[in-house]
Amino acid sequence: MSRLIPTFAFLMTGIAGSTALAQDNPVVVELYTSQGCSSCPAADEMLQELARMDGVIPLALHVDYWDYIGWEDHFALPQFTKRQQDYAIVAGERTVYTPQLIVGGLDAVVGADAMAVMDHIRDHAASPTGVSLDLTREGAVLKIHATGGPEGPLRVQLVRYNPSETVSIERGENAGHTMEYVNIVTSWDVVGEWQGEADYRLDVPIMGGEPVVVILQEPGPGRIMAAAELR
Repeated sequence: MSRLIPTFAFLMTGIAGSTALAQDNPVVVELYTSQGCSSCPAADEMLQELARMDGVIPLALHVDYWDYIGWEDHFALPQFTKRQQDYAIVAGERTVYTPQLIVGGLDAVVGADAMAVMDHIRDHAASPTGVSLDLTREGAVLKIHATGGPEGPLRVQLVRYNPSETVSIERGENAGHTMEYVNIVTSWDVVGEWQGEADYRLDVPIMGGEPVVVILQEPGPGRIMAAAELR
């Protein structure tokens, strides 16, 4: 941990100075992790640093395939395991693992490789797709407005997350450790599909005070063409 945080601080300063990250073109970073994985804490800590950055939407998806080794991750959902498996199929991989980060829906990073993650974030931030996404909330209704007319269909996905929670792990590979987790995804739902018209609007009912993220992504899953967040 003592070397990870300064490394990220250095990288964040460099990117901020080059204005590579823009608030209107945020980059989605998905972390596939598990409370029962001894290799995951460094990546979990890295996500905390990403959560402090502007222009990045970091999301922790806890998977359930390590639950059998002694500690059940109560954040894990089978659909997150399925999403990671779908990424593996698209990439031609035969196995999944933790920790793994997916940047922009395209670039996979093994473990807590800060330099690789930041390189991919910078590349995606510097390569806008031409698709714009705007979110507003009116009471219990989320209003989604997208423009830019993609060439093919995009999945419209609604993500909710818990900003932070502290967990004392009693068994398994991380037994005895107290971990702080951030941006813990609680639901990930496809709420529509944009066929490529020049303008797209959708009203979605939402409840509760959790932050809201909308992601427009090529099927596959493939490249994330746009994302926006309301906290």
